[in-house]
Amino acid sequence: MPYIRLSGFYFFYFALLGAMIPYWSLYLKSLDFDAKTIGYLMATLHLSRIFAPALWGWIADKTGQRLRVIRVGSFLTWVVFIAMFWQESAIGIALVMLGYSFFWNAVLPQFEVVTLNHLGSQQAKYSRVRLWGSIGFIFAVLLVGYALDYISVSWVPNILFILMFLIWLNSLLIPEVKKPMVDESSQSHKFMDIILKPHIMAFFVITLLVQFSHGPYYTFFSLMMQKLEYTRAEIGMLWSLGVVAEIVVFIFMHTMIAKIGLRLIMLLSLALCVVRWTVLAFWPENLLLVILAQLLHAATFGSLHAVGISLVHCYFPEKMQGRGQALFSSVGFGVGGTAGAVAAGLLWDSYGSMMTFSVAAVVSLVAIVLAYVWVHPEKVQQN
Repeated sequence: MPYIRLSGFYFFYFALLGAMIPYWSLYLKSLDFDAKTIGYLMATLHLSRIFAPALWGWIADKTGQRLRVIRVGSFLTWVVFIAMFWQESAIGIALVMLGYSFFWNAVLPQFEVVTLNHLGSQQAKYSRVRLWGSIGFIFAVLLVGYALDYISVSWVPNILFILMFLIWLNSLLIPEVKKPMVDESSQSHKFMDIILKPHIMAFFVITLLVQFSHGPYYTFFSLMMQKLEYTRAEIGMLWSLGVVAEIVVFIFMHTMIAKIGLRLIMLLSLALCVVRWTVLAFWPENLLLVILAQLLHAATFGSLHAVGISLVHCYFPEKMQGRGQALFSSVGFGVGGTAGAVAAGLLWDSYGSMMTFSVAAVVSLVAIVLAYVWVHPEKVQQN
């Protein structure tokens, strides 16, 4: 298994997220946009996830050219982003974000399939490869945060461009997966028949609600901390703290899945979502509690993401893995992420951070109920 090359792709991909998610809102704020506009622009980043992963997933499954899809998507990401250097209006920035993210958001779901195919029967070790994405996120968020205390926030687009270029270069190093041809006649269930099953529909609704609840965090956490007079380096440290905890979870996730199962991990992680957003709603000025909330990122993102990837692999047959992972990304990060960012933007100026994060906590409670009733992966595996 090409461990280093697979891990390298995750490293650069999530380093891009580490440079973007905490600091893009600061860059937009430096252009004098208000909270509503920033919310809409951050939503644009997620918008293409609604349809792009599904489209590219369908192309990859039908053609079998999954790596080509990854390479073309990575290439066009940085090519389209070049136009960002001439944008100052909200409409111009939104169009460029929508353009490059159409290709960027198509890449990761297909790479997840490539990674799982390389792992073969050792798919429980997925988290050992994926953790390098978390390391890349920490590397970027700390380095960029430290740098922005000394250089202008206007440098953020340059940093993002360099990371996009490195993602494309790394994609050229990934080898094809040699797998036997799958007999399509053996796939008795059509894709729509599978996703319309109640337990799978519930799973995707849970995925949507989880990402919706993260909307205020991804959009306004950095601005909230900056308003509380934290430096950009300190904000970067708070972001990276959560990802350090996430790495620990990824290291031990295969053991956790084997011992306590996907269902219990999901239920516990959703409960910790409620705790995390409640803390940020009512005690954002308490540093110790904010540190606790950041450590809970291990559950609210790390374990829920690993469980989601595993459930998609459990629910969908091999020939539909690309579309299954793409739908997981589209519904969660696409619909959920877009709605969460827009809702956060609308709530933030009018009702403040307390109400915005409280809504996130309530949404997580709804997800717990759905998971308790519908998520029983062991029954699916037995059928």
